[in-house]
Amino acid sequence: MSIFESTFDPIVLRDVSITDRVFEGLRDRPNEVVLTDGPTGRTLTAAQFIDQVESLAGGLTARGFGAGHTVALMAPNCPEYCVVFHAVAYAGGTITTINPTYTESEVRHQLQDSQAECLITVPAFRDTARAAMAKTAVTELVTIGQAPDTPELADLMGDPLSHQVAVDFDAHTVVLPYSSGTTGLPKGVMLSHRNLVTNVDQIIEGVNFRRGEVAAAFLPFFHIYGMTVMMNVHLAGGGGLVTLPRFDLELFLRVSQDHRSKRMWIVPPVALALAKHPLVDQFDLSSLEEIFCGAAPLGADLSNAVGRRLNCVSLQGYGMTELSPVSHLSPREEAKPGASGLAAPNVQCRIVNIETGEDMGPGEEGELWVKGPNVMQGYLNNAKATADTIVEGGWLRTGDISYIDADGHMFIVDRLKELIKYKGFQVAPAELEAAIVSMDGVTDAAVVGLPDPDAGEIPMAFVVRTDDGPDAEAIKDHLSRTLSSYKQVHRIDFVDTIPKSASGKILRRLLRDEVKARG
Repeated sequence: MSIFESTFDPIVLRDVSITDRVFEGLRDRPNEVVLTDGPTGRTLTAAQFIDQVESLAGGLTARGFGAGHTVALMAPNCPEYCVVFHAVAYAGGTITTINPTYTESEVRHQLQDSQAECLITVPAFRDTARAAMAKTAVTELVTIGQAPDTPELADLMGDPLSHQVAVDFDAHTVVLPYSSGTTGLPKGVMLSHRNLVTNVDQIIEGVNFRRGEVAAAFLPFFHIYGMTVMMNVHLAGGGGLVTLPRFDLELFLRVSQDHRSKRMWIVPPVALALAKHPLVDQFDLSSLEEIFCGAAPLGADLSNAVGRRLNCVSLQGYGMTELSPVSHLSPREEAKPGASGLAAPNVQCRIVNIETGEDMGPGEEGELWVKGPNVMQGYLNNAKATADTIVEGGWLRTGDISYIDADGHMFIVDRLKELIKYKGFQVAPAELEAAIVSMDGVTDAAVVGLPDPDAGEIPMAFVVRTDDGPDAEAIKDHLSRTLSSYKQVHRIDFVDTIPKSASGKILRRLLRDEVKARG
């Protein structure tokens, strides 16, 4: 067995809950503002945050929604989101985070699967939430803010809990985010206090997070990237957040300017905007030292373009919900263009040949397998999916085709299930997308495989371009000059937008369905 070890010094695994870990980063700065609501300017100091968490934890316990119970939270980013999350955790409960843009049926599926008994949302989504409660275990609907005939979050406050309710840090599932469901229905990912605390400490150590860092938090807290990297790392690490309910480029830039942000946590669509949108030039972002991009691969050309324009280092990381989420980080002083980083502290990796199952060496491609204390407990109510994903020895199969170079830097080639099989060759959509997006006048692109009787599959590109952007022939000519003959697109459609998930991943299934519907 060939194992790639982390080059970081190992961190100490600590017996502490995720909320107590966050409180550690707050108690010595009680009067410091740690959460600001971007649209309204409302603020919470560290002391106010702790008080609200303890009071809500007490209230939830008194109403029967504490230890051993699951609370669902369906809301956009706001300071109260952080309060609810940590109150449930502090009370010894489990919180399942729901995408607030979900439809009634999607919300119901998650409520039923997680067995949530209380649902907390915002007034704008109350009607969807109420309809979705039918045929679930939910007995109480609560809103963050006023809504007709609905209890408010303030009504749940009670006598404060002074200590974390005792839980087994390894066995207790504290949060149940749901995977994106690219195959079948979304699955509940069971994460423990140990998983979350470990990953917070891995990130703080791996990226050299510093006290006082403030960032614009548009990455949704219901998604593991926003939940861990933004909400928990910033609060536990001595920083602060300005919450944004959705991505708004102008507000994002203004917050970053006004708070003199040293670091931006982003996803590839935002990287495109930062590299190419004229609005960026209207803001003073001279305090920026680092752009950190995750959730989906970012091509080296685009990564370099962002760094050049903002005069900072552009880095990438890698992770997935099942890894809490981060397994790879790029230290500023060791960054490599296009690399997804080095294995985080306490993380081991293997690269496994997808056909033979053999371990591969440096520079050789295969499926990335990961092992470490940040690996999930498993999938809720789905033993088969768990067994298919976490194999003998505790190795988690990521489903990503990757290679690790001689220095330990990991490079993502593509998703195993998204590779296009063209005449026996494996074509990575991400490589084609990076090449197309590198062209002037192209603002976004996505590549999918279409069935073909002769080739098996042929690559097709969906491209978003400016008015003076390249035409199809220019794009094909560019690809023919930069990539191998089998890595070429056979069809190009120009579109207004590329469908993506909340975390920035391309929804290729929707693009394939669109082509199929056209016939």
